[in-house]
Amino acid sequence: MSRRKIVVVITARPSYSRVKTVLSAIQKHADLELQLVVAASALLDRYGSAVNYIEKDGFAIAAKVFNVLEGENLTAAAKTTGIGILELSTVFDNLKPDIVVTVADRFETMATAIAASYMNIPLAHIQGGEVTGNIDEKVRHAITKLADYHFVASESAKERVIKLGENPDFVFNTGCPSIDIASKINTIKGLNFNPYQKYGGVGSDPDLSNGYLVVMQHPVTTEYQNSRKHIEETLEAVNELNLPTLWFWPNVDAGADGTSAGIRAFREYHKLKNVHFFKNMEGDDFLVLLNNAKALLGNSSVGIRECAYLGVPVINIGSRQNRRDRGHNVIDVDYNKNEIIDAVHTVLKNGKSETSAVYGGGNAGSSIADLLVKIPLQFHKTIMY
Repeated sequence: MSRRKIVVVITARPSYSRVKTVLSAIQKHADLELQLVVAASALLDRYGSAVNYIEKDGFAIAAKVFNVLEGENLTAAAKTTGIGILELSTVFDNLKPDIVVTVADRFETMATAIAASYMNIPLAHIQGGEVTGNIDEKVRHAITKLADYHFVASESAKERVIKLGENPDFVFNTGCPSIDIASKINTIKGLNFNPYQKYGGVGSDPDLSNGYLVVMQHPVTTEYQNSRKHIEETLEAVNELNLPTLWFWPNVDAGADGTSAGIRAFREYHKLKNVHFFKNMEGDDFLVLLNNAKALLGNSSVGIRECAYLGVPVINIGSRQNRRDRGHNVIDVDYNKNEIIDAVHTVLKNGKSETSAVYGGGNAGSSIADLLVKIPLQFHKTIMY
């Protein structure tokens, strides 16, 4: 039989790390042909040029879709999604895949799901069934209803997808593909590269030999008007703690302009001699960096997923990760400088956390590739219950 053609659409920096091992497993599988599409902010330099890391890792790109509308607000997000539908439908028509794979819950993934569904192309969704505290909640569950196959990352996510009326025969708990990478780097002892030399960035170059913090905080789309105020609380805390800190720029979400403006203004006024800023980093290096950090501050899902597996302490700020499955490594705080500082002191005192396999044990990529070979091709379904 001919090889199944699998289109995987990468739309943002975090999406690549979530699916990298799936791409590798598809590429190596004798019965599958990978058709990789890179779109949206994954192509843009201001958000870290994830496309450069994709190409460096040896993945051939079948198509690029430039669809991000400037503005970093709710209207721009909606229009970016609309442009994505237009462009991706043309790409799918040209590539003629057997299955389209979409990742997670960012607003750009909705374009992938809608285009594939209306073109009667079977749709597979990775990381459905989870719950959080922003617009991603609606996007994620909407894609679940559009998708034909579900590769979820935890047992509770599987149960939730089935409760949404999906056929249990096509809901698979594969674990999270990003844990595959975490399981490999967990054997690396110490920080095995110089982040300043390898990735540049801006700001001071604090000494990392005695430990450091990592910050990754994104705007919350349902609270985007307050994004600058939210980031200022974290900036105040980091400035007062005066510990070596490596800070990553936010995603392209509504409110990102407020987050970025808050960082730039605070940095100009306070100088932040203990902080260095990065746009992006290769997935393996980023996890090595996290694994050797004293703690991660912010609201990124990497704190909930990979850091749970690695046992890295996380100070989770605000509502973005509300109700998401988590390990024993997370301290939840509000957008409050004093709460953040107190939580950092707690994790500095307690050290590394107990590891958790709530999001899998490190074989998700190969499991998903094997399923993509054998699942029956379908694009019509009905509610089961």
